[in-house]
Amino acid sequence: MARKSKVPINMSALLQTTTGTLAHIQTKTNSLTILADIVRHICPDLPADAWHIANARQDTLIIEVKSPVWGQRLQFERNNICKALVSATNGNFQKIEIKINPQGFRQQRHEVTEKKRAELVQSAVTTYQASGVVNEKTAKQFLDIAKNAPKGLKEKLEKLARVAGKR
Repeated sequence: MARKSKVPINMSALLQTTTGTLAHIQTKTNSLTILADIVRHICPDLPADAWHIANARQDTLIIEVKSPVWGQRLQFERNNICKALVSATNGNFQKIEIKINPQGFRQQRHEVTEKKRAELVQSAVTTYQASGVVNEKTAKQFLDIAKNAPKGLKEKLEKLARVAGKR
């Protein structure tokens, strides 16, 4: 039985010579990074939170923007971006598709408001626990938060606000 070689295999060479899924993923990832750099370089006035790279299909990269205004800005620079992308990726990606998707960005904003709402509730509860009394200002904050809160939380907040009305 032949002995196995103890020489370590250079994994970067393995990635470059392989034509399988791992090499394909590496190529896509590198291309997405290159595209992000190209877009930042060509459109420096485009805010970072106004766009993101959504996907890569065959020879097309898809960029999502949060408003039609930023989509139009990218449309003006589409040819410059495509030329830079073709030269940077050796022709792997030749087209850019720009999609407007305010819903994807709205989800992120919704998560922020949920965090902010939870922080307001926590600060109001802390105030209540520290003083033992809910003042009028805190009661109004509870009612404001309760307007958009889920059913269970809404009932609890309204109950806390009623405590202020009794005092």
